[in-house]
Amino acid sequence: MVCALLLVLTVGQLVVATFFASGLEQFEGKGFAARLGLYPVMMLAVPLVWRFTSKRRADPPWAAFAWIMLPYLVDVTGNTLNLYDSVTWWDDANHYVNWMFLGLGAGLLVTRGRPRPVWEIVLLVGGIGAIMAIFWEVGEYYAFIRGGTELDTAYTDTLGDEVLGTLGALTAGVITVLRGRVAGVARVARVRS
Repeated sequence: MVCALLLVLTVGQLVVATFFASGLEQFEGKGFAARLGLYPVMMLAVPLVWRFTSKRRADPPWAAFAWIMLPYLVDVTGNTLNLYDSVTWWDDANHYVNWMFLGLGAGLLVTRGRPRPVWEIVLLVGGIGAIMAIFWEVGEYYAFIRGGTELDTAYTDTLGDEVLGTLGALTAGVITVLRGRVAGVARVARVRS
């Protein structure tokens, strides 16, 4: 239910921005037509891959899917509310926090099944986040930076966004480990009582 709501709210804002409010300053030159085509695909990619590859079809990891979908809604809502242009720190905070959300989803997925060492969880989640940050920045470049008004500052912004995204994902890896330890302590306490 939460995943469907995240998808509907994101796509709804994208449709409005692309077809009904494209002349508003916060949507101009930011690739909303491309986002309308790509965001739903990216939001549904992990659930669909899980659906067609998992042997545990009866128990979908909905919380993981929701964490992975949430950043798309945050990004679109930030544009709808004009936060990228009116709040100087919004873009940086967005890259850190959204990659932490993506990392929390990835952390839930990589810790399903067999137990993993702490270092492996943190590196897996951080690495997945770093890879996604690189692909995201390539997508931004292709969608609206090349030939646009932001080309002069794109290099510095891109490097900063990749670093913040990777740090957000590493934070999620640490949170995943701490969450697992707390859950393990709670399980031990229940068994002993």
